[in-house]
Amino acid sequence: MTRFLLRRLVFFFVAIIGSTAIMFTLSHLSADPRELYVPQGGFGVTREQWEALTVRLGFDKPAIVQYFNWLGKMVRGDFGDSLSLMQPVNKVLAGKWGATIQLAVGGWIFAILIGVPMGVLAAVKRATLWDYVGRGFALFGQALPSFFTGVMAILIFAVWLQWLPAGTRPDKFDIKYYILPCVVLGWPASAAIMRLTRSSMLEILDSEYIKFARAKGVAEWRVIWRHGLKNALIVPLTSAIFLLAGYLSGALVVEIVFSWPGIGYVAANRAVFDNDFPLLLAAVMFYVVLYLVAALVADVAYAFIDPRIRYQ
Repeated sequence: MTRFLLRRLVFFFVAIIGSTAIMFTLSHLSADPRELYVPQGGFGVTREQWEALTVRLGFDKPAIVQYFNWLGKMVRGDFGDSLSLMQPVNKVLAGKWGATIQLAVGGWIFAILIGVPMGVLAAVKRATLWDYVGRGFALFGQALPSFFTGVMAILIFAVWLQWLPAGTRPDKFDIKYYILPCVVLGWPASAAIMRLTRSSMLEILDSEYIKFARAKGVAEWRVIWRHGLKNALIVPLTSAIFLLAGYLSGALVVEIVFSWPGIGYVAANRAVFDNDFPLLLAAVMFYVVLYLVAALVADVAYAFIDPRIRYQ
């Protein structure tokens, strides 16, 4: 187990170095970042001011030195200042954490609570009405885009029925504001998890040890939930862990439809459209680290679910 974890940690740090090197290289292959600090065309900027800006940004040093200086600042949590907002990037992103985490966790819980039980039920009740309902739910969930389901949810439940608010994030916690965006965000993922759970359960339920357990007279609920689901969880677990990582990175479409001020909304509207490269690099770095942490957690979870993986 120790060798397994050490090997995964080595892969984790190698991936961090490789991804940050690619990010740094791509950012320097685009337009000269110094041009973002001066008026268009560079009029009114003296050569002394240009040289001072070069020194301040560290562009007078070799590329490898620039990379390690940048990486060192990132490790210490110094992401620089946003060019469009004229504020530290940390401050810009810190104000969006709460909104993104609340939306992500709500959508993730909905996806798990709906997807896993429906997948198990569809597998156990194979070729019955429950199976067809589950597969229909998965079909529509994966086929309909989030912007369409979001708009239709607002139209039906906020405009016509007036049961729920149309969107935005309240200053104080109110569960009514979270229902529509969390359901719209979690529906496609719950459909995917349902299909993965169903496929895994069908394979497990046809295995010899399940037949042997039933032949011994083990209760059906124990066969399904203890012996069957536990061994069928590896594939859905992978999807669920990366799903949460993706949600925490910012569900851009849902945040825009419901005017939800999260990290994804800010990264798209500020970093991309305003060419705010310090904010963009910080957001991309956050996404990379989050996905690598999710992969590491998934590997460790595999080892606990299936002991055979520990010795690979």
